[in-house]
Amino acid sequence: MQKILIVEDEKAISGVLHSILSDELTDYEFVIAEDGLEGYKQVEKEDFALVISDIKMPKLSGTELLKQSLVLKPETTFIMISGHADIDSAVSCLKEGAYDFISKPIDINRLITSVKNALVKETLKKENKNLQTENKTLKKKVNKKYQMIGESAGLQKIQDMIEKVAVSDARVLITGPNGAGKELVAHAIHNQSDRARGPMVEVNCAAIPSELIESELFGHVKGSFTGAIKDKQGKFEQANGGTIFLDEIGDMSLIAQAKVLRALQESKVSPVGSDKEIKVDVRVIAATNKNMQKEIEEGKFREDLYHRLSVIEIYVPPLDERKDDIKLLVEHFSGMIADEHGTAMKKFDDKAIDALKALSWTGNIRELRNVVERLIILGGNTVSADDVASFVRK
Repeated sequence: MQKILIVEDEKAISGVLHSILSDELTDYEFVIAEDGLEGYKQVEKEDFALVISDIKMPKLSGTELLKQSLVLKPETTFIMISGHADIDSAVSCLKEGAYDFISKPIDINRLITSVKNALVKETLKKENKNLQTENKTLKKKVNKKYQMIGESAGLQKIQDMIEKVAVSDARVLITGPNGAGKELVAHAIHNQSDRARGPMVEVNCAAIPSELIESELFGHVKGSFTGAIKDKQGKFEQANGGTIFLDEIGDMSLIAQAKVLRALQESKVSPVGSDKEIKVDVRVIAATNKNMQKEIEEGKFREDLYHRLSVIEIYVPPLDERKDDIKLLVEHFSGMIADEHGTAMKKFDDKAIDALKALSWTGNIRELRNVVERLIILGGNTVSADDVASFVRK
C-alpha cells in the first residue's frame, strides 16, 4: 500500500487532515510526523506517494524539508500548508519544486482536490518512468537482436565501412547470400547514423505481390482500386525522417522500380490514385542476394536505379568464408536462446565447435542459429561433437 506523509507540528491540524483524507483515500496508508526533522527522517526511510507539510515548524522548516527531500529523492511530490503571513515562502516553495500550497484556514474541498490531482500526477509520473524503463529494455533487446558478432577480417571490413557510411546520407546497397546478415548491416547503419532517432521501416520486396508493391511503398487513397476501402500511408511516408530498408530489391517489378527511381530523384511520392505529391526525407538502404549486373543485362532491373541505389556497396560474405566467427556466434545465440526459453545457458565444448566449423553452411548465419537451438534442446548438458554428429544432418 502506498503511503502519504503528513508533517505538521499542531496535533489538532494533523489529526483533522488525517481523518478527512483517510476517509477520501482508502487505498493509502498515512504517516504523521510532528516536526520537519522527523518528516525528513521519514522521507529518508521510505518513499511516499505524497508529502503534505506545514511551512513553519520547529527543528526544520517546511521549506528546508522540501529542499533537502528533493535533493535526496527528486521524484517526491509535496503540497505545502501556509498561513497568510507565509505566502511569500509558499511561492518560494513552488519555485523549489512543490506541487501546490494551501492557505490556512484550510479549505477542505480545495485540499482534497489538490491532493487527488497530485496523486494522479504522481501515478502518471511513475507510469511514464516505467514506460521509459520498458523502452530502454526493449531497445537493448532490439540492439542485441541486430548485433553483429565476430572478429574475422571480412566482418571487420564491413564494420569499418559501416562506421564511415553511417555519418552520411549516402544510399547503400548491401549484397550477399540469403541468411548472411544483410539486415544486420542495414540496422547497424541506421543505428549509428543521425537518423537513429527516426523510424527504421523495412520492406521485403519479395514478399509483396507485384500488383500491391506500389501501394505498399507509396500508399493509396480510398477507392483507387478494388479493396482500397480507406486511405493508406505508404512505407516511404512512414519512414520520413528516418531510414527505409528495401530488402530483396532485385525482386521488385520494373513498374515499381520506375516509381522508386522517381521518388529518389525528387524526394517526393504520390499515393496510388492521387495527384498529390508528398515530400519525404528518407535515407534508402537496399539489399539483394541477386547478381545485379546479370539482372541488368537480362532486362530485369533498371541500370539507372541500380546506380542510384549503389552509391556505396557493401558485400556480406557467406558464413563459409568467415568460419572463425562460428565460436562467437554460437556463444551469442546460446545466450539469446537461453533468455528466450528462460533457461540456463548451455556451453559447447571445443570439439563441438570444431565439428560445426567443419560443416558447410549454405543457409549461413540463419541456419547456424537454428542448428544451435536444436543442439541446445536435444544435446547434453554440455553440447559435444557427438551431439553435432547425431542432430545435424548435412
